Amino acid sequence: MDLFKLRGDIDKKTGTIVGLIGLAILLVLWGSITGLGLIPKQLLPAPWKVLGAFGELHFKDALVRNLSYSVYLNVMGYVEAIVISLFVGFLLGLIPLFRGLFSGYLNAARFIPLPAVTGLFIAWFGIESNMKIQFLACGIIVYLIPVVMQRVLEIDSVYEHTAIMLGATPWQRITRVYAPYVMTKITDDIRVLVAISWTYIIVAEMINSSSGGVGALAYLCARQSRVDKVFAVLIVIVMVGFVQDRIFQFIDRKMYPFKYL
Repeated sequence: MDLFKLRGDIDKKTGTIVGLIGLAILLVLWGSITGLGLIPKQLLPAPWKVLGAFGELHFKDALVRNLSYSVYLNVMGYVEAIVISLFVGFLLGLIPLFRGLFSGYLNAARFIPLPAVTGLFIAWFGIESNMKIQFLACGIIVYLIPVVMQRVLEIDSVYEHTAIMLGATPWQRITRVYAPYVMTKITDDIRVLVAISWTYIIVAEMINSSSGGVGALAYLCARQSRVDKVFAVLIVIVMVGFVQDRIFQFIDRKMYPFKYL
């Protein structure tokens, strides 16, 4: 067994068992803390209270409808961000002029706290779904464009020189060398950004919360001091994010099976 070996590996079955044991330990600790009153119930509800909140969220708060709306925003924002980031990232990575003109400013844009500029998005796009999609897309773009550019720049020059020696045109080098390499790498970067995308969804949905969404639902529950329902919504978001990550990984395995050999 490699359970205590430095950087050791464990098989899938053992990993599942260990993970379930870890979950059980966390639930016992959580229940013990709330049961002993170490943290007030107004701040940390008991696990069984959170479990009971799911029924109320489903039947009284339209959990499925709100979740569907949030997933819609997430998918639309993600698709827009990926398309724009791939185009701009390749442009900056391939053309030195554009890289010199804009890469520094795009890198600096990562340090802008988007929640602080929500007023600009409201002024530009209103307070409906389009604003929330653009807000989410922008939050992903500022991170993804520099990553795409870096993936283009890190391609080993031996592949480029080989393509040139074989008589490949610039367009053929883009489609046969640069694009395949970048796409096999960028899928992992996109998976990492799933968690960030949900953070921005929650922020965007607090604006005009009457439109719905799990972020708006969590915000309203918090205002009603229903901390148990807030925790239940957070658990739902984590589960959806996990499912999205598995879907991305499944697609990646189908598109690039050699990465998993």
